[in-house]
Amino acid sequence: MQIISYKENKNYSHLLVISTLLLLFATPFCALAADPDSIAALRQMGKAFSSIAEKASPAVVGLKAEKTVSQDSQAYRNSPFGDDFYEYFFGPRFPRQRAPQRRYRQPQTAMGSGFIISPDGDILTNNHMVEGAEKVIVELADGRKFTAEITGTDPGSDIAVIKIDADNLPYLEFADSDTLEVGEWVLAIGNPLGFSHTVTAGIVSAKGRSIGLADIENFIQTDAAINRGNSGGPLLNLEGKVVGMNTAIYGATGNIGIGFAIPINMAKHAYKQIREGGAVERGFLGIEFKDITPELAAALDLEKDTKGALISNVIEGSAAEKAGLKYYDVIVEFEGQPVEKSNEFLNRVAMLSPDTKVEVVVLRDGKRKTFTIKLGKRPPEAELRGKLSAETIDELGFSVVNLTEELAQQLGYEGESGVVVREVETGSQAAQAGIIPGVLIKEVNRRQVHNTKEFNEEIKKAQKKGRALLLIRQDNSAILALIIFD
Repeated sequence: MQIISYKENKNYSHLLVISTLLLLFATPFCALAADPDSIAALRQMGKAFSSIAEKASPAVVGLKAEKTVSQDSQAYRNSPFGDDFYEYFFGPRFPRQRAPQRRYRQPQTAMGSGFIISPDGDILTNNHMVEGAEKVIVELADGRKFTAEITGTDPGSDIAVIKIDADNLPYLEFADSDTLEVGEWVLAIGNPLGFSHTVTAGIVSAKGRSIGLADIENFIQTDAAINRGNSGGPLLNLEGKVVGMNTAIYGATGNIGIGFAIPINMAKHAYKQIREGGAVERGFLGIEFKDITPELAAALDLEKDTKGALISNVIEGSAAEKAGLKYYDVIVEFEGQPVEKSNEFLNRVAMLSPDTKVEVVVLRDGKRKTFTIKLGKRPPEAELRGKLSAETIDELGFSVVNLTEELAQQLGYEGESGVVVREVETGSQAAQAGIIPGVLIKEVNRRQVHNTKEFNEEIKKAQKKGRALLLIRQDNSAILALIIFD
């Protein structure tokens, strides 16, 4: 068994880095070049980086994921295969192009990185690297190649576990990413642009970033150079332990000093569940929420510096509804800790298992109220979108939410049933038909709907017919709106 780790006095290393940087910025280069102590300090720092790279590199692997895609006149060329995840989400925004008017099968390949985390061949990488792959080839630092099996994936956090059939492999140890601090030195190792085992260094630029790539996000931001092909590789601290998994960059063509890594504690949570049961289960409250802003605080008659997550929707039958949480409640504490950002709150809930009992403190009408809630199980994202109607429906041009008691009182729909329009796409059929946010949809093709689930079911039926006739209530008037599906 070979354990890859790097030990050194952290206090000394930090002092060394700080003193060296002070010398760099305070001393003219010509004077620095003549200062033996400064040169020695720089050499010592370089040796520290070299030692980390030398010990960690054998546990970093290159990945090649192969997939055959069937395309026809209705398919869009918009896949992470053939381009890395970075360009897929952050690359040039060319208009989507329809495939030729014929069906064909085309092989596609994604190149990336991973790192070994057990001597018997468990490897962590990004889900977007291996999702849907028919074959995953792993190349070790010594040149050996293996065909890997996908043990399990967690698309919600973009994490995957794969395995190769080998023993006595070098592997990396996990650090505690919760203790990582902004300004700490980190090293990234991977295979950017096909250049095997490239090592770059930088600092932690920020923590807790949300950039819209995954359902569960808490990214570490770093200025360590990351490019296409670094996906799935490790981000290491000065002890040579993994603090994150390199996942994305911000920029159209490559590194511009803004890279993002998944905190390793999030990956550990997924890895443990995948090893034990093959699937990741996450806790779920069943609410939509947003950050409290000074403007929202004022509208709710709260102090302008109030922090928390404002509940904007409660899913019918969810843990939150059963416990009594309501629209307009502001969550200010979760498990004894303050809630300041809604994204961090979402991550804290998602890191817990279903059936966990949690204590939630909310502000309701300006007064603190405590709830004990038994978490539900977070549903698949496709189902969740259907429950929350969080995304504008392309075919309709608008999204809807359930009609809650609070919404009914606010909009004047007491005693009514249906769903409320939340968003309307500019220029869509819905907008042209006069549908606006806040109107109540009571029927779809003469079938009454009571919630978003029933609405989505009726819309699916309407799509097969090619049209949806909507009965809408607006300003005490009944309106009929016709939506034609292409």
